Amino acid sequence: MSNNSSFLKEMGITEWISRDAIQAQPEASIAASSQVTPQEMRASPRACNGMWWFFGNEPQGDAQILFKNLVRALGLAKNEWSWKTPAENLGQLRIPDSPVVAVAFGGPVAQKITGERDPLPQLRETVLALSTGNDEEIPVIASFELNQVLTKPKEKAMLWQDLLMARSVLQNI
Repeated sequence: MSNNSSFLKEMGITEWISRDAIQAQPEASIAASSQVTPQEMRASPRACNGMWWFFGNEPQGDAQILFKNLVRALGLAKNEWSWKTPAENLGQLRIPDSPVVAVAFGGPVAQKITGERDPLPQLRETVLALSTGNDEEIPVIASFELNQVLTKPKEKAMLWQDLLMARSVLQNI
């Protein structure tokens, strides 16, 4: 373990492993070669074999940079995510064969796509459902609007927690 690794570990920061390294080696050999625990392996980004739908207004400016960084940190390839607007006819959404998780950026967006009436603080940290009209439901995680997060650093940490929850939901579908 390098000095940097031990410092990061002491601070409670998990080292990330590139997706290429994960795909090229079995999990056991990656853990052995980098001395990463199995719990840390599960926290590292990897191909999730699923689709992420992000609902809200497509970000612009600094919010777009934040979104790109979030997608990169989650380890998502371009074909693993897409933007949806809450104005889309939800019954007309084409459901892929792979599992799907939706992230709603903002309380009004989460309310619109799930039919819930509670404000965002009550919707967060709960797995909501988007009904597709085909007797299928897609799990939805409600979080903060990206522009709002830029002005409130505490909410940025909570947004990351919401995204980790979404990843966990997707991995368990």
